[in-house]
Amino acid sequence: MKKPVDHMRWLWHGVYALVILALGASLYFASKRIDYSWRWERLPEYVISTEGEEIRAPFDGFVELSADGKTLTMTEMKGAGRESYSGFSKVLVGQGDLVFQNDVLARKPGMRPGPLLVGLWLTLKISAISLVFALALGLIAGLGRVASNPAARNLATTYVEIIRGTPLLVQIFIFYFFIGTVLQLSAFAAGVAALSVFTGAYVAEIVRAGIEGVARGQMEAARSLGMNYPQAMRYVIMPQALRRILPPLTGQFINLIKDSSLVSVMALTDLTKAGREVVSSTFSPFEVWFAVAAMYLLLTGSLSLLVRRLEKRLAHD
Repeated sequence: MKKPVDHMRWLWHGVYALVILALGASLYFASKRIDYSWRWERLPEYVISTEGEEIRAPFDGFVELSADGKTLTMTEMKGAGRESYSGFSKVLVGQGDLVFQNDVLARKPGMRPGPLLVGLWLTLKISAISLVFALALGLIAGLGRVASNPAARNLATTYVEIIRGTPLLVQIFIFYFFIGTVLQLSAFAAGVAALSVFTGAYVAEIVRAGIEGVARGQMEAARSLGMNYPQAMRYVIMPQALRRILPPLTGQFINLIKDSSLVSVMALTDLTKAGREVVSSTFSPFEVWFAVAAMYLLLTGSLSLLVRRLEKRLAHD
């Protein structure tokens, strides 16, 4: 015979399932009400394209096709260069056509990443690099916030207050148009810098709160054992603070992944910008944005799972 607690647990699982079904049904009937035609079959092509590799024109010139149509030759307008291609499955130009550099001439058979997958990779790359720099910057600023040196404490406080008091989008514009121009940074480097500096300020406050949450007696005990301040901070205070700051750090890193969508204003084709481009070509906004949301959820969910395992491992140490 099952315990009453087991019956209640299954009852609440059933309530959860009913709520999810109700949300799904409301979404379905809402789409019917606006007479929206779902076209999910078009979406996979924008994740993994089966059109194959594109052959693009290396320069401005004219197209020549062989008699059997298996060889394509590009002749430069000034006659200085010629390039020949073969092994393609589909020709997109005709005999004698004038084409310009980077125009698509033909496609080779095979599979290649679609625009959504390419955007997902850029989002993952810029988020991962920004996370590393933000963690380092936040750790330095967080230690500065609790330092006894007035200069270090005031500098760290100024940095945190300025960054937390201004919107991320404004900071991205400043890094892209001003700092990026002065230092000749690429759009990718400017995006990483903006996200790192913004997230680092919040990480600094999380680190400060974690350190201050450790009992003062821990530092005094470490110093009484002959440790200097850096040693006590490294071997006694920070290991205890890490257990406290790991959950809020995870939330901040998840925010970093979501905030990376704002780099699309810097001409970077991240996942959000790729989604906009696909919507403009397919006119299927609901399917595309649901797919984009699922991809972001995949990134954030994977990060949450990884940190949860790390928390369990630290708990056993």
